[in-house]
Amino acid sequence: EKHLVESGGGLVQTGGSLRLSCAASGFIIDDYVIGWFRQAPGKAREGVLCISNREGSRYTTGSVKGRFTASTDNAKNTVYLQMNSLKPEDTAVYYCAASARPLRGSTCFTNQEVWGQGTLVTVSS
Repeated sequence: EKHLVESGGGLVQTGGSLRLSCAASGFIIDDYVIGWFRQAPGKAREGVLCISNREGSRYTTGSVKGRFTASTDNAKNTVYLQMNSLKPEDTAVYYCAASARPLRGSTCFTNQEVWGQGTLVTVSS
């Protein structure tokens, strides 16, 4: 059975950094497109960034471009989301999810097969 587990959330001040982890079990994370999503209080979930090591592709939404990046540790079967220059509006529960579909721009935020449970990021002003 496929599982994803996020970790690394917490409280950080404006301008600070956090690194979130998304650990996979039951499948090889490099075989999937991994998407990072977030849901702020009272708002709809939004896609943040996708990474496909299989295709060598990434997609990043405009609101986090230049601040958020993703990387993979194959030995740990884990994808990381490095978040820099954090802002209060980045406060949200962050989720990772896996899709077997090719990464094609923002469509990478659809058709996820597996979701993690989420990790809370709070950015204080």
